[in-house]
Amino acid sequence: MDESAAHSPISRAPGAKELMHHLLGEISSGRLHVGVKLPPERELSQRFAISRGSVRRVLADLRTRGLIIQSVGSGTFVAEGAQALAGGPAPAPEVSTSPAELMEARLLIEPLMPALIARNANAADFARMQQCVEESEIAASIEAFEHWDGELHKSFAEATHNSFFLQILELTNRVREQGEWGRLKRRSLTPERRAQYQRQHRAIVEALKDRDAAQARDLLLGHLQQIRQNLFDA
Repeated sequence: MDESAAHSPISRAPGAKELMHHLLGEISSGRLHVGVKLPPERELSQRFAISRGSVRRVLADLRTRGLIIQSVGSGTFVAEGAQALAGGPAPAPEVSTSPAELMEARLLIEPLMPALIARNANAADFARMQQCVEESEIAASIEAFEHWDGELHKSFAEATHNSFFLQILELTNRVREQGEWGRLKRRSLTPERRAQYQRQHRAIVEALKDRDAAQARDLLLGHLQQIRQNLFDA
């Protein structure tokens, strides 16, 4: 048997390929930017239905390419220059949606997700939500907070296990990366409002963990309504 084939599960395991594609895409797009900590091996193993050994081999490949750095006891982080090494931002069609249009659509679409999350989410999905909540709470800048806020809402879409919602939330995050959204957020995000958003995030995640779809929907809708009011009435 070819020894390289025997030790190359990435070439054979769909889940390992999916993990590699996911991480490369997140780094290339900048959604996983320099210094961001990757989820732990156990969580990646559960999310992509592969062994922890396969996860380690994917991470080892990325480390060899210079995309990540690993520190014993601290975890795995995106390395300096990783975005360029991963191929740079993926080409995407220009999005001309305004922040007002984005919020109007989010208010209609995102509250539909809790029903599917309550039915389909697994332990790894909830762990990812919790990670996003905790990272947003320790974020040292508005940009870092905004990143993890976007990742939390994306984690809701992932937990539906419905590709339509995931594509919608990826489009949402592309609009949020535009300058006008950032200007509105910087103008409106006071320390008090950030603290309020963090409390709302925790309440939403707890309701989802309890699989209380109705409560989670109401909390998510209220959260989005508060964001819209703060953005445009500031």
